[in-house]
Amino acid sequence: MTKIRKPAVAGMFYPEDATELRDRVDRLLTTANPVAACPKAIIVPHAGYIYSGAIAASAYRALETVAAQIRKVVLLGPSHRVGFQGLALSSASTFATPLGDIPVDTQTATLLDDLPQVRLLDEAHVLEHSLEVQLPFLQRMLPEFSLIPLVVGDASAEEVAEVIERLWNGEETLIVVSSDLSHYQAYDLAQRLDQATCRAIETLQPEKIGYQDACGRNPVNGLLLAARHHGLKVKTLDLRNSGDTAGPRDQVVGYGAWIFE
Repeated sequence: MTKIRKPAVAGMFYPEDATELRDRVDRLLTTANPVAACPKAIIVPHAGYIYSGAIAASAYRALETVAAQIRKVVLLGPSHRVGFQGLALSSASTFATPLGDIPVDTQTATLLDDLPQVRLLDEAHVLEHSLEVQLPFLQRMLPEFSLIPLVVGDASAEEVAEVIERLWNGEETLIVVSSDLSHYQAYDLAQRLDQATCRAIETLQPEKIGYQDACGRNPVNGLLLAARHHGLKVKTLDLRNSGDTAGPRDQVVGYGAWIFE
């Protein structure tokens, strides 16, 4: 029997009508600047599309040249609703969005079976938006793919990097890390904080990124360790905050988009 992880934030973070959602994502992707790149990994934000959709689209647009070869997506994002140790897989065989169903690559996920920091925890996935908001972008950019979804709880950079290394594979596998940056700071302070985080990402220095700097600090820092090991180079595509997109400037949330080649 197929177990489906149903959308939790359709109609809130993004449109729940399939036609409207497809048009919204396509418009964001078309508006983004084309990038001559062959990314192995990307970091993208996960707020509502009105706030961070354009920033996320800049990284997804950069997948154009590699989209046809990508068959697996390892998607990691922070847990916002459930506290737990380690990283959580889902027992669902399918993740659904208004645009259709995405198969979970349960076979590849078995590569993590012996890692103590990884466990099955459906509660971490049921209401989590950090993974869900990425799925429509992936569905519009990639012709066909399966998903390895991981919600990251209290886990060290080394623990996350070990998981990423197990799933690294070749050019058929894309690593996607979902993270926003600073939260609810004044506009000018948020800019300074996010610029510092951006420099840490560009120079692959996870030790310089704290919990207050990025809600997805744990998956981000794990990716930075793995990227350092593989000699990847980082390019910043966008760095803004909600005060630049659709919100007031007294308390803003920061967003950034990066590609790793």
